[in-house]
Amino acid sequence: MSDQSVIHFYSVSDEYGEFSNFAAFSIKLKGKRWPTSEHYFQAQKFKDVGHQEEIRKAKTPMIAARLGRDRKKKLRRDWDSIRDNVMREAVLAKFTQHDELKTILLATGEAKLVENTANDAYWGDGGDGSGKNMLGRILMEVRDKLRVVEPA
Repeated sequence: MSDQSVIHFYSVSDEYGEFSNFAAFSIKLKGKRWPTSEHYFQAQKFKDVGHQEEIRKAKTPMIAARLGRDRKKKLRRDWDSIRDNVMREAVLAKFTQHDELKTILLATGEAKLVENTANDAYWGDGGDGSGKNMLGRILMEVRDKLRVVEPA
């Protein structure tokens, strides 16, 4: 892959769908198994252990996301300041706990990874490239870390 290449991802059914937090790869963090990185991320928004557990046990990542976005439940006060690190923790766990995912991520070389969605201008690119693409940035950070551990 050339240094200038860009890889867009979003839907789990598309090429590079494994990069989505909705992809069906469980992670083990904080002594528990989470069905997806989305389940883990959404649960960490809350201090209430009961609500965290409800999210962890959600049947699908979409249900977990819906539960995590429910503003009837009180968000952690520090959420805005820790959310990027929570995502880093989840993504790092996903790509270190599944060798096949590590291989796919490392095979992207130096390509820019972009979550292409009009639905999210923070984690994604806003659909038109104007978003922050934080999930893509974190995936590239994790790729760099994995490369140091396992040079190509």
